[in-house]
Amino acid sequence: MRVDMITKEYPPEIYGGAGVHAAELAAALRSSIDVQVRAFGAERSEPGTTSYQTPVELLGQNQVLQTLGTDLLMVGDVAGADLVHSHTWYANFAGHLAAQLHGIPHVITAHSLEPLRPWKAEQLGGGYAVSGGVEKLAYENADAVIAVSAGMRADILRAYPRVNPDRVHVIYNGIDVERWRPVDNPSFLDEIGMDPNRPSVVFVGRITRQKGLPYLLRAAELLPPDVQLVLCAGAPDTPEIMTEIQEGVRRLQQTRGGVIWIERMLPRDELSAILAAATTFVCPSVYEPLGIVNLEAMACGAAVVGTATGGIPEVVADGVTGRLVPIEQVQDGTGTPTDPDRFVADLARVLTEVVSDPARARAYGQAGRERATNEFSWAAIADTTRSLYAELIDESV
Repeated sequence: MRVDMITKEYPPEIYGGAGVHAAELAAALRSSIDVQVRAFGAERSEPGTTSYQTPVELLGQNQVLQTLGTDLLMVGDVAGADLVHSHTWYANFAGHLAAQLHGIPHVITAHSLEPLRPWKAEQLGGGYAVSGGVEKLAYENADAVIAVSAGMRADILRAYPRVNPDRVHVIYNGIDVERWRPVDNPSFLDEIGMDPNRPSVVFVGRITRQKGLPYLLRAAELLPPDVQLVLCAGAPDTPEIMTEIQEGVRRLQQTRGGVIWIERMLPRDELSAILAAATTFVCPSVYEPLGIVNLEAMACGAAVVGTATGGIPEVVADGVTGRLVPIEQVQDGTGTPTDPDRFVADLARVLTEVVSDPARARAYGQAGRERATNEFSWAAIADTTRSLYAELIDESV
């Protein structure tokens, strides 16, 4: 069996959970089947991996046109595959065309949905209408869609009602608990100014509307004065949201100490050291299909406080591995809280409760690592995915 996996992100060019998922799934599947990875970006030396760059004729054009041009370069190379598997709208167009051209099944893994990320119009302009149309075309014609959570499956069927529910399968994201583990590195913590003897709240994520960082900055104003806030946040979607976060951090730093902002992408061991030292990790997202970052924090032994939205409640066991923050959201696709002040107050309240009881936070962290180990292994996820591939290939013969 040969499967061609198409993805925008792939090591070393990863900035979000979709890239982590594609890399880990490909590695786990390669122990039993031939997986050819086709990824955007610079040349890679990994065997079985081919990179594709933007056609020179499209440089300087809208980002969506550049994406579709790169997709077209991939389609012919899929010849000979038994199945094509695409990740995110960036790769869905290539997967859709390859399936039609070569007469093979197309599987999509849904990491997010364009209709539920309307703020991307800030980044893509008119290209957002095109990316949404491409995604709709691919989903409605795919032989199978993998949702990374039950919450994501419900979102898919709501956003694309023409998709047959029987073709939408829930297969969770995973975590490698051998690589993501508690790391003790006091010299690095000292280098970044994080005091392991003080309570701390850690955020890790891209600077994008869905991650809820502005709400966290407001909630941080209400935390006890001895609590540190460590923000591992970069890769802003737009200059405007970067400016908003810069101003929010500056205001916070004027009123309290222990506000640390790390904008660079940290290597895994350094990030693991921060997570292992945290009293709690926080995921204030207003849109999150699952959140691999929550699994990474749990694997490092950190308690997790997350918004009760999307797939987060399927990862964070409330009162066992951490706490969930209630939220009521506007049903317009933005995920905006109906009462932002109440959400901020609830977020601050739950964070304060967790950081004020370090013994319980440690118990949450221990339970979280056990849950990540027992329920989210990549080997089990690869087995389930491979079985789906085999079923679809048999049906297509």
